[in-house]
Amino acid sequence: MSFSTARLALLAASAALCVANVYYAQPLLDLIAADLALDRAAAGAIVTATQAGSVLALLFLVPLGDRFDRRRLLMAQLGALALALAGIWAAQRPGPLLAAMLLAGLLGTAMTQGLIACVAASAADAERGRVVGAVQGGVVLGLLGARVVAGAIADLAGWRTVYAVSAAATVLLAAVLWRALPAVPPPSRPLPYRQLIGSMAALLRSDRVLRQRGIIALLMFAVFNIFWSALALELAGPPHALPHTAIGAFGLVGLIGALGAMRAGRLADRGHGDRTTGAALLLLCAAWLPLAFTPASLVALAAGIVALDLAVQALHVTNQSLILRTGVAPSRMIGCYMLFYAAGSGAGALAATATHAAGGWRLVCLLGAGVSVAALLFWLAAAREPAVMNESAVR
Repeated sequence: MSFSTARLALLAASAALCVANVYYAQPLLDLIAADLALDRAAAGAIVTATQAGSVLALLFLVPLGDRFDRRRLLMAQLGALALALAGIWAAQRPGPLLAAMLLAGLLGTAMTQGLIACVAASAADAERGRVVGAVQGGVVLGLLGARVVAGAIADLAGWRTVYAVSAAATVLLAAVLWRALPAVPPPSRPLPYRQLIGSMAALLRSDRVLRQRGIIALLMFAVFNIFWSALALELAGPPHALPHTAIGAFGLVGLIGALGAMRAGRLADRGHGDRTTGAALLLLCAAWLPLAFTPASLVALAAGIVALDLAVQALHVTNQSLILRTGVAPSRMIGCYMLFYAAGSGAGALAATATHAAGGWRLVCLLGAGVSVAALLFWLAAAREPAVMNESAVR
């Protein structure tokens, strides 16, 4: 089917709203901890719960799109997400709060990735990259805007209002999204659930493009989180000593580069996926040059952020366009691919804090540049191998 600009805009806004629920808690931890009398370790478990929910969604919930009617499945998940958000708003004890946070991570991720799989399954081959890029642009907007929106609402009306507003917005979204979602009939002979989940391993074995693009995703999101996890540590100390609000504003700078990457899907549609990949990986490596001057120049930092986010998001959109090229098992494809994303993000965040403590910003930049070069070298080696997929392994 063909996607109008208005329909794509609504789907992108839906993705932004859904994914934001996974990240609202991060700038609110001190407020939540004070309200519920939590210590620092317990407050950190809130973020852990939402991230754990995201991983569980990729493994056990996102693949359901290849078994059921996608539109009905997404509507059911949207309703459950609204209830989870209401549960966070109402929680008065740590246990119920953590359970509701896990569900928000689970359902927010399932909705976000389910939307991408849904549009990919219904788009024509010639425009699949364009529509995936547009919805992915919404995801980026939600990721980067969640912290700003949550902080602004919490300053005005408290942290609980963030989740009350989001729950209400989710209900309103359900009312308008039904008509915008493409109708994709379920398979005539759906796989049993256990076989459906087990077939994700078959996908990884049979689809070389999925494996290669997954490893590129792991490396590039490790780079992404090496930078962003260490940046707050660097800017909060001398010589800049910036407040948290100013540090968070640099995330909006990255939005310029990230949204510019939406055109990468169009390039993939035209057969330029490999060229886009090569250019983005070179830019990823080059971005560390201005980033290395962060202690001396915030202008250099801003330039490096734009380059880094443009490279990462161009790779992300291109990767998704290429793994979804055949229309086979799109929900399981997305689930498998995003598991590489989760692994890379976690590894990068852990490496960043340890590296900054051991050698400061210079060592962080060396690590980030080294992983970027590793991603480039891997792609150069992988580009020599033919892409073969045994579709019967995942039907």
